[in-house]
Amino acid sequence: MSKEDEHSPLLLRRREADRRTLLHEELPKEHEDPMIRVLHIIIRGAVRVLAILMVIIIVLSIIDVIHVLYQRIITPPYFLLNIGDILETFGAFLAVLIAIEIFINIRLYLGAPVLPVQLVIATALMAIARKVIVLDYDKVTPDYIYATAAVVVGLGITYWLITKKT
Repeated sequence: MSKEDEHSPLLLRRREADRRTLLHEELPKEHEDPMIRVLHIIIRGAVRVLAILMVIIIVLSIIDVIHVLYQRIITPPYFLLNIGDILETFGAFLAVLIAIEIFINIRLYLGAPVLPVQLVIATALMAIARKVIVLDYDKVTPDYIYATAAVVVGLGITYWLITKKT
């Protein structure tokens, strides 16, 4: 197919129609039952509200990270962070990144061709990685560490299997 054929109006309309038919229909806008149609509209609205709230949380979290880092830098000894401060800052950064991933999950829920399982698993991996980074090994039991390791391995294998090209 030539470059001109790829951008023909007919092909572009066909691609748009295919894209619309590929969208998953867990909450279709059209439904034969009027009550179900209204409930789908309410749920879609609720997901939009969640997206707005997640953006507010992301912005507030970024402001909090900046504030905490600023407070640590202006207290003596100036411009020096101890290992606890660094780990706490990493944890705060990762929490913001996890919130961004959750926002993307919310956004994709309404418009992705399929449920974004790979993104959900990646978000879970990031969350458990954050937990591992900020874990206080003096205060947790070995069972907790083993359970966390099992979750990391399980999610890692799941992510690998999902992304593996066959």
